This record gives sequence, structure tokens and C-alpha cells, in this order.
Amino acid sequence: MAMMELRRLLSPEYRYRYARLIHAARVGLSILTSILLTSALHVPHGEWASITVVIVIGGLQHHGNIRRKAVERAMGTLIGAASGLLIIMQQSYFGTPVLTNAIIVAACGLCAYHAIGKGGYVALLTAITIFIVAGHGDNSLSDGLWRVVNIILGDAIALAFSFALPLYATWTWRHNLAEELRGCASFYIGIAGGVRRSRSRDPHAMAGLSAGLVRLRALMPSVSREAAIPLEKMEEIQRSLRICTSALDLMASMKERVGGEHPLENCKLIHALLGMGRALKFGKLQYLQRPMPIPADLADPDGYSLLNLELHREVDTLRQHLSETAKNWNI
Repeated sequence: MAMMELRRLLSPEYRYRYARLIHAARVGLSILTSILLTSALHVPHGEWASITVVIVIGGLQHHGNIRRKAVERAMGTLIGAASGLLIIMQQSYFGTPVLTNAIIVAACGLCAYHAIGKGGYVALLTAITIFIVAGHGDNSLSDGLWRVVNIILGDAIALAFSFALPLYATWTWRHNLAEELRGCASFYIGIAGGVRRSRSRDPHAMAGLSAGLVRLRALMPSVSREAAIPLEKMEEIQRSLRICTSALDLMASMKERVGGEHPLENCKLIHALLGMGRALKFGKLQYLQRPMPIPADLADPDGYSLLNLELHREVDTLRQHLSETAKNWNI
């Protein structure tokens, strides 16, 4: 029984389903670790280690995001800590509060200038760390050094706990993409299977597919880092899926009731969409190895038939993209 529960806990599907509970437990344990460690070592101002843990890991459940934020946190910490210590040293040497305040204002203004755009998180953390270490310039040098130690310690704890039952954005992306493909298959069945759809239902179904595209795009940077898939390849997958949903939307608007056009090819397209979903969700990669037959070009095609042909081609293109990257995302 214990082995069975352990296998379930290690299962990607199980961890995806209970991602929030796992994340909450992991953050709680990391906070407890920081409290016990700083208390056992009698580290002054140990609360800053716990604050750093919350900043780094609190709102980020995916492993790729945590690693990136931890690296950026470390960069901001080092720059801000060095700046804060220099501010304390010059205050101790010159003893001029006006000069100290001017330096702090200038440093924060410089950080704010770089906080808008790429690297903004590092710049923001640099400004925060300056105040944590130096205060208003009146902190002692020993206090500043201990706060630096606490921040680095909290950063290390957060990064270490990101490896404990890691929650990969790749799993979320796979699950959401599988559901999107199932939605496309269901939508296509209603069009090509001769089922009449009400005008009020079509926009609702398409709105669900469009919302799925937005969720997938938000996950792309994290998946690219975790699975070592170039972002350009992720864009190709996203583009193919977007073309498929657009073709379905146009086909639904052109015909309310159709049927009998390439019934065998239509069934194979539905099976291809569902098969790709199974490959993504359960790692059954054999579904990605079957090229999908493309309907023959018609002598006198109408707009619907051309869209149907383009949909078949794009679904096969999506299958090829997923097959080429399977060794990366099948973790």
C-alpha cells in the first residue's frame, strides 16, 4: 500500500492534479526549515531568510520559474548587498545623512530606470536589498552583513525545495494542450459529423478554445527552459494550433449542417487529434508516429473543402512538431 501511494505521488498526472496542495506543503516546509536553521545557528534577523523564501518560491510553483527567480534574486541580492554595505561604510566614515540620503535616492532612481523592461526583476530586487541591508544608511555594518547572510540562506533554501517533488510547467502545458486538442476534436465532430450547432453554442465553444491558446502561450517560456525546447519551436507548435482553431471557426461559420465529405479522412483527423492528446497526457508516443492521410484535392473545391483540406494538413504538421520534440517534453 505504501509503495502504491509513493508511485501515485511520483506520477506527473497525480502531481498536476494536486499541484496547489503540493505547492502549499512545500512552501510551508521551506519556511519551517528556514526558521529552524536560523534559530539553531543563532543567526540574527533570521526572519529575513523566511521573507526571502516567500519572495522566491511563494508565488511560483513551476520548477523552471523558481530556478530563474532564484538566479535573478541572487543577482539582485549581490548587487544590492554590495551597494548597501558601501552606503553604510560611507555613512560611518563621513557621517553626513544628507549625502547618504542623496546616494540612496540616486541608487533607487537608477534601479527604477532599469526596472522597466528586460532585467526589471533584478533591478527591483537590488533596490529592495539596498534598504534591507542599509536601511536609511543608519544600520550598523554587522547588521548589514547578517542580513546579507539571511537573504542568501533563504535563497538557497527556496532553490533546494524547488527540487522536492518539483512541479514542472511542462506537465501543465502537456495537459492543457491535450485538452485543447480534445476540444478541437469535439468541435470538428459537430461540424463534419453533420450535427447542427446552435448559434449560441458555437461562440461559447470557440471562446473555450481561444482561452486555452492564451493559457498555453503563458506557459511557453517556462516549458522552453525546463524541457530545453527552443522558443522558436514552441512558437511553431502554438502557431499550428492557432491555425487549426481558426480553420474550425471559419468552417463552423460557413456551414451549419454538413456531412458526407471525406467521411473516412474526417474520422482519421478526429483520431489524430485524440491520439495526440493521449500522447501528451499519458506519454503514449506511438500515436505521434502515424502520418495522417490528407484528402485528395478536389477538382472544383468550395471554401469549406479548402478549409477542411488545410485543417488536415495543419494537424499533421502539429503532429510532426510534437513528434520532433517528444524526447524533451516527455518527462
